[in-house]
Amino acid sequence: MPHWLHGSAAGLPVEGDLPGFEGATGWLNSPPLTGDDLRGRVVLVNFWTYTCVNWLRQLPYVRAWAAKYAGQGLVVVGVHTPEFGFEHDLANVRREATGDRVGYPVALDNDYAVWQAFDNHYWPALYLADGEGRIRYHHFGEGEYARTEMAVQRLLNDSDRTVVSVEPRPVEVAADWATLRSPENYTGYERSERFASPSGFFPGKPHSYDAPDRLALNEWALAGDWTIGEQATTANAAGGRILNRFHARDLNLVMGAPGPARFRLLLDGLEPGEAAGEDVGPDGHGEIGDRRLYQLIRQPGPIADRTAEITFLDPGAETYSFTFG
Repeated sequence: MPHWLHGSAAGLPVEGDLPGFEGATGWLNSPPLTGDDLRGRVVLVNFWTYTCVNWLRQLPYVRAWAAKYAGQGLVVVGVHTPEFGFEHDLANVRREATGDRVGYPVALDNDYAVWQAFDNHYWPALYLADGEGRIRYHHFGEGEYARTEMAVQRLLNDSDRTVVSVEPRPVEVAADWATLRSPENYTGYERSERFASPSGFFPGKPHSYDAPDRLALNEWALAGDWTIGEQATTANAAGGRILNRFHARDLNLVMGAPGPARFRLLLDGLEPGEAAGEDVGPDGHGEIGDRRLYQLIRQPGPIADRTAEITFLDPGAETYSFTFG
């Protein structure tokens, strides 16, 4: 019998049975995995969607655990449950999974069937099951990486209590929680808050918007010709601007375009310089295409209330949500 079946699970209560993945709409990196395939293996299930910044910041640890413990009986299964419409597209998920170095099996959950089987409510979420198919640990959101890894070690009977060290990409670096005062916000009318253009929303129809003279913290606005859709707000003409007043080290924006669309970013009216994020040059210029999360700002110095202004130099840019770190 494999040694991991004898793991000491002291302190890990039984939380229920591990649901199956029969509701998956497809798989990446693996044929469909069944209960028989996973019997006798410790299983770590990770719910994700590829634009989620919280998952991106968790990913280096999940990647590292998959590599470190595969030979000891751990199977990591990613469950990609999409938030935005474009995340249902197989080509998009495959492209981003490849770029994010997600090499472990991924169940595609376009119908939310696996999500519902787990009664899950969060991106990201981790569920850890023992070799008998019983859930023994869970964690929602970022953090608790050492605690999660120690739970894995207990189920694997791993006597080496060292934990992984990771080298995250810029977008995977943990948030600066001590200075973070801006919450995620959406640009589509379905879930947006604190929209400050004086005219208000004109849902689903082209409209010429104006930006106010001043934005309060965590307000955002449009200027130029835009159409605010349920999920995406789309620039109908070159020169459309989107502004956000935020307080955080990082500013990200989920966006994309049918074809290449150039943009220019200003931070408090100036080129971002050293505060430019991974997807922007120091002069503030960048280009979007694939619909994904773009890191626009990473400030190196003291954090204060700042205003980001993005001008799209080509039509067709779609914006979905602001996130911060």
